[in-house]
Amino acid sequence: MQTATQLETISITLEQYESLPENTRAEVFDGQIYYMASPAQIHQELLTELLITIHSYLKQKGNICQVFPAPFDVKLSDSPLTIVQPDILVVCDKNKLDGKRCNGAPDFIIEIISPSNQADDYIRKLYYYKNAGVREYWIADPYRKTVTVNYFEGDLLTIQYPFDSIIKVNIYDDLEINFSNML
Repeated sequence: MQTATQLETISITLEQYESLPENTRAEVFDGQIYYMASPAQIHQELLTELLITIHSYLKQKGNICQVFPAPFDVKLSDSPLTIVQPDILVVCDKNKLDGKRCNGAPDFIIEIISPSNQADDYIRKLYYYKNAGVREYWIADPYRKTVTVNYFEGDLLTIQYPFDSIIKVNIYDDLEINFSNML
């Protein structure tokens, strides 16, 4: 029997998540669904620039890894269900891809800040990505003109850069992204 102060939380299943309308932007953390607003123009412009830069690099290297823009599901956990849609993700283990989503942690994720979800990117997703095994996680903030690099391999490395920086992607020997050319 439940008392008035106890709340029953019903977790969404993978089947329920997959049955959401096609244009629904949502993520699931520990079985709880969170709806997302559509991104702003500055968000999409930065996403496009970053995607082109990373895609060109990977293509030049022989497509060892694949890059995907949002919306593309990443299932971090089955129980409790945790599904995210990073703005940009790089997957190097093709066995994690099943034609619908990435199952498990991508190697590299970039989230682009939107004013309405800053805490999600800086706190919630940082926690989930680190614990799921993401190797490197960047948070690009076009409003503050900063990029926060979180490198989770070896000693935890967190460095914040201004947008006029050329930033090395730590999981690659020779990929640098010049943010001064982005916006």
